[in-house]
Amino acid sequence: MLDDRVSAVLARLEAEDARERSEAVAREARSRAVAPTTGRFLFALVSPQTDCEVLEIGGSRGYSTIWLAAGVRTLGGRVLSLEADPAKCEAWRRNIAEAGLEETAELIEGDAHESLPAIDDVFDLVFLDAEKDDYETFFRLARPKLEPGALVVADNVLSHVDALGAYSEARQADPDLESVTVPLDRGLELSVVLRSVR
Repeated sequence: MLDDRVSAVLARLEAEDARERSEAVAREARSRAVAPTTGRFLFALVSPQTDCEVLEIGGSRGYSTIWLAAGVRTLGGRVLSLEADPAKCEAWRRNIAEAGLEETAELIEGDAHESLPAIDDVFDLVFLDAEKDDYETFFRLARPKLEPGALVVADNVLSHVDALGAYSEARQADPDLESVTVPLDRGLELSVVLRSVR
């Protein structure tokens, strides 16, 4: 739920992101947070689910993690976030602690190409918000960890259509998925798993 602690951290991170964008801070140094409406959308996806297990690929400073972790706290669950940048990992830990969400969010620091194959869990939702060139690889690595009914949400598919148009096309052509592009903020590709690949 969005208590005062969660709301305060979200507001601070939104202000930080807006300031960095207005000051044209280099892309790799920015938080690169999702838009607030996308955060609310993620919250709405996970909060009605009981014991919802979430995998976040690309945690940055924890803005989207906070929305997801606050959502799964409603009926139980956990967010496992993967992030490679050490400075962003440090900020992630501070922000999650400040929001009071340490019990529902966990961070794995390091290259997701290496950490993701080693994870032996099954997830209800995967949120993909990493380097655009890696989306296809990360989807392939996460796919065996998803059972029918699981959902993959990929961000930036409309703002970066040159890089991610092929990702959306591949998901929509896959007979084992039902996928749709949602024109919210920077564009989300929602892919529901129909059949397992294990």
